[in-house]
Amino acid sequence: MLFLKSLIEAKKSGQKLLAILLDPDKVALTDISTIIFKIETLKADFIFVGGSLVKEGATEKLVKALKKVTNLKVVLFPGDASQITNLADTLLFMSLLSGRNPEYLINQQIKAVSKTQNSNLEIIPTAYLLIDGGKVSSVEKISNTKPISQNQEELIVNTALAGQFMGNQLVYLEAGSGAKYPVKTEIIRELTNQLQIPVIVGGGIRTQKQLESAYVSGADLVVIGTAFEENNLFLKSDKK
Repeated sequence: MLFLKSLIEAKKSGQKLLAILLDPDKVALTDISTIIFKIETLKADFIFVGGSLVKEGATEKLVKALKKVTNLKVVLFPGDASQITNLADTLLFMSLLSGRNPEYLINQQIKAVSKTQNSNLEIIPTAYLLIDGGKVSSVEKISNTKPISQNQEELIVNTALAGQFMGNQLVYLEAGSGAKYPVKTEIIRELTNQLQIPVIVGGGIRTQKQLESAYVSGADLVVIGTAFEENNLFLKSDKK
């Protein structure tokens, strides 16, 4: 089943999905089998691959290694067009709507066309919102944009709604890699109450309570990155 269809059906049924985010620059290819064992132990639904700044060719090498040892769908979560590879299953074609830097609103998307036009990737227009997670994230540094304060709930909701009205098929709320705290449950709840499209939430989720809160508040898919890198298997029994 295609990634987007999986999310839409899960949203309708109330099923909660989990993805593990792997940064190509932080994963040793010799450890792939062990990493996949841990991911499957957690019963994750998808593997996300990407980072704010990744060495040329590292993404394709990682995706190729993953496809040899797992049947889980590999979803590209790229920081820029250079991270796109046709070896993956799905591409989140993101626009950083929380910022106003044209490089990440349209320029990178134009650069991506030559890599996506004749590919077999499932390409999903995604509204990407960087939310303040209590520390300066790599996304903020690289994109040269400021995250939206969690106190500006109306702005966050309106930005996400604008993304939906523009034709995006997903909304991704991102507190940033290594965030001190995740997106507030009140924001997730209000957002999911008003949106008709699936909502992905990531950044700063390190405890069972935080994971469960994101799900209960309405997140359709939660992405875990740093906690997995730190070998934290807290979510082992949480996924529903």
